[in-house]
Amino acid sequence: MPAFPSYCEAIKAGAFSEKHVHYHDTEYGFPVTDDNELFGRLLMEINQAGLSWNTLLNKKESIRAAYANFDINTVASFTEDDILQLLENPGIIRMRKKIEAAIYNAQQLQLLQKEYGSFKNWLDMQYPRNKEEWVKCFKQRFKFTGNEITKEFLMGTGYIKGAHITACPIYNKVLKHQPKWLGV
Repeated sequence: MPAFPSYCEAIKAGAFSEKHVHYHDTEYGFPVTDDNELFGRLLMEINQAGLSWNTLLNKKESIRAAYANFDINTVASFTEDDILQLLENPGIIRMRKKIEAAIYNAQQLQLLQKEYGSFKNWLDMQYPRNKEEWVKCFKQRFKFTGNEITKEFLMGTGYIKGAHITACPIYNKVLKHQPKWLGV
């Protein structure tokens, strides 16, 4: 497959599956307001580390089901037995450190919800930051959130610019949803 300068151009050229097209056209870069969905996006980015995004998109519904529809409170209460069951589930990424990070991060989100009212409120209060400040902030609070994971999570949920190139027709659709990086 030839290299493309951007995800948008690769989508336009038909280089990716329909799952990629759907993700690109309806999710990537659009603001997310629901805490459980924000958690799900973070969980997906963490699970993608070291793998292709295609692998994650193919497993997305299995991952959602295995992690209780991304319900923060349910995942925060997962036990060692739950971890062992997840490690046996071929529909997800079966890496103990990623599973443990999901549980720990859900517990951290519960604390943020108590203190700030919601994960989204906490994110909004952190804005604006440059990428390095965001990464530092995430590393202080969460597990398994390095540079790329943090950047992709924030781009994918509308907190930092870069999900779509300006020539992409989806770029204008994202703008209509007023992503945080727009500053309105």
